Amino acid sequence: MENYLDTSGKEGDGDAVSQRGRVVTEDDWLKKWQMRHIGFHNEQEHGLLKKHLDIFLSGRSGLKIFFPLCGKTVEMKWLADMGHHIVGVEISETALKEFFTEQNLSYSEETVPEIPGAKLMKDTSGNISLYCCSIYDLTSSVAGKFDAIWDRGSLVAINPCDRERYANLMLSLMNQKCCYLLVTVSYDPSKHPGPPFYIPDSELKKLFGQRCDIKLLDKTDDLKEPQRAWGLDYFWEVMYLLLLK
Repeated sequence: MENYLDTSGKEGDGDAVSQRGRVVTEDDWLKKWQMRHIGFHNEQEHGLLKKHLDIFLSGRSGLKIFFPLCGKTVEMKWLADMGHHIVGVEISETALKEFFTEQNLSYSEETVPEIPGAKLMKDTSGNISLYCCSIYDLTSSVAGKFDAIWDRGSLVAINPCDRERYANLMLSLMNQKCCYLLVTVSYDPSKHPGPPFYIPDSELKKLFGQRCDIKLLDKTDDLKEPQRAWGLDYFWEVMYLLLLK
């Protein structure tokens, strides 16, 4: 598959310079959950995932699907109900407990010998396993490799200085036939410090292009009141398909 990256956006790559030094700590994310500053959480399954579900699943059943920085995203239950095996990672225990409560799922907790201080929370069916720890601790030696990755709100939340580390982790978690759906956001980064952070196509190619074919799948207008409050006049969600070469 040919690389096909979007070059039609209004902004240039240089406009992201103002965000490069921005750092959001793990404590900052924990406080967002404690203070209920979770505008990034969607109550419904993501429209782009539903639209492109056939591409994501590729006719396969019983997939092992990874949700990086999963929060309490409802797509985990949705895909688990289809018979897929869900693995998520999230630093906020509050988010994970809310997921199980809101989805009416009973769960157990256990320690993770390979990751000091981490917890593994599993629903009783065994189809959903959520790790409470830093994403960088969840290596393939702990979680294995994945058939599919749904990355909405994860890469765009990672500090710009950590993107290379994050991309290398994602690549190490992909099996040879893994389908990686990645959603980024496009807006004028001079008007909002992030997160979510703006990621130009040139950076996606730099992060993943050597190992993956990258294809633009879709782009949708997602400008809502919160984004207008940031001073933005456009805000797009952009979906890419990444496949190992």
